[in-house]
Amino acid sequence: MQRILFHSTIFGPLHSRRLGTSLGVNLSPRDGKICSFDCLYCEAGFNAQGPGEAGLPPRSEVATLLQQKLAEMKANGENLDVITFSGNGEPTLHPSFGEIVDDTISLRDRFFPEAKVSVLTNSTRLDRPDVVAALRKVDNNILKLDSAVEETMCIIDRPNSPAFTVEKVVGELSQFAGTGIVQTMMLRGEWNGAHIDNTTPHEVEALINAYRKIAPREIMLYSIDRATPAQSLVKVPIEELQAIASRITAETSIPVQVN
Repeated sequence: MQRILFHSTIFGPLHSRRLGTSLGVNLSPRDGKICSFDCLYCEAGFNAQGPGEAGLPPRSEVATLLQQKLAEMKANGENLDVITFSGNGEPTLHPSFGEIVDDTISLRDRFFPEAKVSVLTNSTRLDRPDVVAALRKVDNNILKLDSAVEETMCIIDRPNSPAFTVEKVVGELSQFAGTGIVQTMMLRGEWNGAHIDNTTPHEVEALINAYRKIAPREIMLYSIDRATPAQSLVKVPIEELQAIASRITAETSIPVQVN
């Protein structure tokens, strides 16, 4: 079984194809996975592997470890483009998420004021005012929308809550109009006998309509780059992603980054 990627709270720095030199902050357990999605393509594996035994890292521990790493990088003359909340699950599930964002911004300003703070979120907690307030503070609020077709979204992302719907998330994403970045994973494949392809004309048209309502400052289109727990998934060629991106920009005037 494919397992979690990260075995520490602070990891990297790594080279991100979308963000540059990135220092990661993992607010999930270092020995397990906690997420409100169970995506077929998740590089950290399926939720069935369990949450582990370490638990969520306390706010004080995150701040201490991040300060130590940033001080070390500064002393060594290393470069840093971004501090990214990512890791083995959904960062906004951490009960101290907002406070940890505040700590991170303060430490960024102290050690690497030119660096950005980014959050990769699956958009499942946008009905919480504290989460929304924290996301408004970061430089790159990167929000997931993998399909605007309900059936496809449920197959690809497998949300834990039946209350999570395309209509709900599109409405909640629109509160970040002009500031949020919407990230969409494009892929093909099969799962439990169901064919998956969110690159079809019908799927792209639905995404375009959703992007218009959301009005993000930018869209990120990408495809599979590492091994996935659902092994039947297929990477979409970069040329095809670029063609889809061109259509999206032509019809919405929203810039699209392709990776």
